[in-house]
Amino acid sequence: MEKRKRNNQLILRLSDNEKYILDAKCKNAEYKNKNDYLRHLILYGYTYFVDYSELHDYNVNLSRISKSLNQIATRINSTGNIYQEDMKEVKGLMKEIWRIHESMLSKQPYRKH
Repeated sequence: MEKRKRNNQLILRLSDNEKYILDAKCKNAEYKNKNDYLRHLILYGYTYFVDYSELHDYNVNLSRISKSLNQIATRINSTGNIYQEDMKEVKGLMKEIWRIHESMLSKQPYRKH
């Protein structure tokens, strides 16, 4: 009798939805069986975690700038006059938007297209 190469057994409990997804992925991956598919994922697959905290901060900053621009637009619309100080503030806010945007882009991994 041939000795098994794999002596360790793993029992995995899945919900109906998780089992359905596993079955569909196994079928699409064209492995002989689920064991081969799962073994391949364990040995060669990977998981990753994406930290969106910087994106949240980016959105908060854009929201803050947006509110300031809306206040300036409201002032212009109510008076019908464009003041030099308002234009300086708008230009400053736009520079801040581009600075934040370039900062976020510089933190993204390089992707070859």
